[in-house]
Amino acid sequence: MPNKDGTGPLGQGPITGRGIGRQGRIGGMRSGPGGYCVCPKCGEKIAHAPGIPCTSVKCPKCGTSMIRGS
Repeated sequence: MPNKDGTGPLGQGPITGRGIGRQGRIGGMRSGPGGYCVCPKCGEKIAHAPGIPCTSVKCPKCGTSMIRGS
């Protein structure tokens, strides 16, 4: 704090909190072991296997790399 008056760098206002965190929102959801892998192209949904990222799994219907769903 340059002026010791509660302002941040270059006097840009008071420091009010810790921000929104690493996940872009307060109390963000973590993926965890459950859930599904979903194909962004055809919508096929399969159970997520713990320890295997969904992006490394290919869709059984169309062969596209899958993404993590809820």
